[in-house]
Amino acid sequence: MSTADGGPVICNSCNSAIQGRIVTALNKKWHPEHFTCNTCRKPIDGAKFHQHDGGVHCVPCYTQHHSPRCHGCGDPITDRVIQALGVSWHAHHFVCGGCRKELGGGGFMEQAGRPYCSSCYADKFAARCAGCGTPIVDKAIIALDAKWHRDCFTCNKCRNPVTDSTFSVLDNKPLCGKCA
Repeated sequence: MSTADGGPVICNSCNSAIQGRIVTALNKKWHPEHFTCNTCRKPIDGAKFHQHDGGVHCVPCYTQHHSPRCHGCGDPITDRVIQALGVSWHAHHFVCGGCRKELGGGGFMEQAGRPYCSSCYADKFAARCAGCGTPIVDKAIIALDAKWHRDCFTCNKCRNPVTDSTFSVLDNKPLCGKCA
């Protein structure tokens, strides 16, 4: 083999002339037996390899030694990686800590290092309304040492919303100014 100027093609590894088959990779030429994996040192056959830290690696070695590991199962991730909570996940292992539904790339809430969908997070961890007992996921009224939905903070007698900043209390329940 020769170059365009008539000189021999030189192997990037051994600096000898290449006769016969040539491997061209990374804008360089190699004897097939000299284009090797930096990890296992075996020749890289075929067109697939990975670059990492300035070296080349066969697909199995790259997967085993350099691919990110899934926080859920510990196996290498060779396809889509989800980065969340400071770690890597397979898409099918990044699931809600409550209902186990895949969270994908969407939003989630975190509690004690575990991801939760908004529904499970509200059910398990959100403050509860003193009026109706359901989770408060929006603004709350804080009164009488408790949190309330705006619509649940009502007069204990007439059931109208208590909207004034001043109200009376009977049996630890609010009374509007008219009923007090």
